[in-house]
Amino acid sequence: MQKITPFLWFDNQAEEAAKFYTSIFKNSKIGTVARMTEGGPAPAGSVLTVEFELDGLSFVALNGGPMFKFTEAISMQIACETQEEVDSLWDKLTADGGQPGQCGWLKDKFGLSWQVTPTALPRLLKQPDAQKAGRVMQAMMQMGKIDIAELERAAA
Repeated sequence: MQKITPFLWFDNQAEEAAKFYTSIFKNSKIGTVARMTEGGPAPAGSVLTVEFELDGLSFVALNGGPMFKFTEAISMQIACETQEEVDSLWDKLTADGGQPGQCGWLKDKFGLSWQVTPTALPRLLKQPDAQKAGRVMQAMMQMGKIDIAELERAAA
């Protein structure tokens, strides 16, 4: 069992969000859906929480109401091996009202921040040649969605 579980607060879209996320990531599934009971803060039978997994990592989504919103202070980072994976995840997560950001960051249609990060980026930034790493950093700072070929060109 996973000891620490990300717990995501939604207004009333917990189930919709869980279905959206599990449709994007391989090895993902929806688990238990807990429903409101009589006397709760929402109509009896409506969704309270949804347990789900994304590529084996457990999450809980809560329909907690409009009091709290997501901010960029918390984000989900996705390690991508290829440009095709970067492109696919970027397109899916920015679809239907998501917002592209800078340096591989984006917000999905629910306002949750994601970092779509190719594994090449930390490898190129951590290399011993400080000038090459600096050029990679400068190139990344100009990007929205990360372009692995452009990072490699900057390092060369």
